[in-house]
Amino acid sequence: MGKVAVLGAGSWGTALAIVLADNHNDVHIWAHRESLAEEINRTHKNEKYLEGIEIPPSIQASHNLADVVDGAEHVVLVVPTKAMREVCGDLKDVLKDKVILTHASKGIEPGTFKRVSEVIKEEIPNDLYEDIVVLSGPSHAEEVSRRQPTTVTVSAEKLEVAEKVQDLFINRQFRVYTSPDIVGVELGGALKNIIALGAGISDGLGYGDNAKAALITRGLAEIARLGTSMGSNPLTFSGLTGIGDLIVTCTSAHSRNWRAGYKLGQGNDLERVLDEMGMVVEGVRTTKAAYQLAEDQSVEMPITTGIYQILFENKPARDVVDQLMTRIRRHEMEDLTNILDEKMND
Repeated sequence: MGKVAVLGAGSWGTALAIVLADNHNDVHIWAHRESLAEEINRTHKNEKYLEGIEIPPSIQASHNLADVVDGAEHVVLVVPTKAMREVCGDLKDVLKDKVILTHASKGIEPGTFKRVSEVIKEEIPNDLYEDIVVLSGPSHAEEVSRRQPTTVTVSAEKLEVAEKVQDLFINRQFRVYTSPDIVGVELGGALKNIIALGAGISDGLGYGDNAKAALITRGLAEIARLGTSMGSNPLTFSGLTGIGDLIVTCTSAHSRNWRAGYKLGQGNDLERVLDEMGMVVEGVRTTKAAYQLAEDQSVEMPITTGIYQILFENKPARDVVDQLMTRIRRHEMEDLTNILDEKMND
């Protein structure tokens, strides 16, 4: 197989590098910190991000971006969304041959409301890549790195390129589907982190499964409302990158968004929570972007608004729950009916 460059040596980047190595690819991983690259090469471990996981010796790590991407046929971007513009700016200066770009980052850029693929398009000239592919779905890095069964979705404007990436990643433990709805796949992966924060907050407050089930269900309605307003297919949100990713992120202690929300629900302030996490919590930044985007699109997102108030306006979590529970009564199917009506009239 050919050379694959994985940019980002966090938990998810390392886990995807393991999948690619299992598929007999020549995998090179770029680490932002030189000390982390040295640790991976020396010990074949990444203890900060994937404790106890053995990394295949065939994977080579480096802090030198040019070396990592030199000769690669595929470049897989797995960096935090806040770093995506900077990394892409550096990447365009060292790419020599046309590659397939795949990203596995989940977020929306505050202020611009850009999806990650749109950020990549703005930063990297299109003559340097064949297409941009999105990889998303219910996939904890800890489980993927242990080769536990996982299923994800890839999407691109060109189906044949999405299928190349499908072939690159798929194996007995890591099943890959394709989807034509790149907008829906990206938004589902980004927006579910907001609802996962809310699920953690609910658990931190000591509320039960009834409350969390309601939060997940009504959260999915919000995701579909905003996603449809931006051109995605509402059916995408009933699939892996919608309800699938939402379930796994809202119900597992593996989820850093759930863990951050849990700490917030216990009364910790946001700055302390983020310091203690030691890793990027994408849902915080995405909450700000989605709140701004919902206002811009005139889309009603009460759960997102409530979480925004907790994160950025210091509103007590219990007050937000009371606010949500006393909203004006309405018909449960109203959201679905409106979404389908809008799609039919496009």
